[in-house]
Amino acid sequence: MSLLQTEKLQKYFGETYAVDRVDFTVTQGEILSLIGSNGAGKNTLVNLISGLLRPDSGTIVFRDQDVTSMSVYGRIKAGIARSFQLVNLFDQLTALDNVALPIFACQGKTRRLTTLADNDSAVRQEALSVLNAFGLAPKWHIVAAGLAQGERKLLDVAVAYALRPQLLLLDEPTSGVSTRDKVQGRDTITSVVSSEGITAWIIEHDMDVVFTYSDRIVVMHEGAILADGTPDAIRTNAAVATTLLGKPVAE
Repeated sequence: MSLLQTEKLQKYFGETYAVDRVDFTVTQGEILSLIGSNGAGKNTLVNLISGLLRPDSGTIVFRDQDVTSMSVYGRIKAGIARSFQLVNLFDQLTALDNVALPIFACQGKTRRLTTLADNDSAVRQEALSVLNAFGLAPKWHIVAAGLAQGERKLLDVAVAYALRPQLLLLDEPTSGVSTRDKVQGRDTITSVVSSEGITAWIIEHDMDVVFTYSDRIVVMHEGAILADGTPDAIRTNAAVATTLLGKPVAE
């Protein structure tokens, strides 16, 4: 079942077409990895989907609703949330309060944000539940600045997940962490989104991670879709090997 579609989506900066008339579909419940070399257009495409950028032309349809001109907040309400390569946390707030903030916002309690979770038991319990799903419940009382990098990355994803999206856009969720923490982090993220039936669209540079965890891989090059398929299909795609690796795939 299709969750999101783009049609002839285009964004240019000067004479550079960062996203060049892209037709693209995201299927409900899949774990999709978006890969490509630096400058391929990956981040621009995700920024268009999440509403941080407006396209110059083309359309974005999410759950049968045209969201092309919708604000970031409108898209969050519609069911699209994202995390960032550089974690976007309130470093002087606890892990619990970082997760509580989007829950307050979803429940329309923004005027009470200054009271945080201590004075709202329902929000506190939901925030603890989210932290528990990501293995962070024991660190609920620690300020975000005091967490290890791998924990900070997971907390950033947990904050986006707390919005209860249908589509979760994750930008390099395991970058900058050790190999062990990277595997643990991706295991955790995959387990959470799979158990909740959330569609995950992930920008990732670590090919071991991409080919291990993805249901589907999309490759971008020079603003366009170069290839789209299963990990096995992408692994043996000669055009992908030549473009990303600089050599043809081995016979």
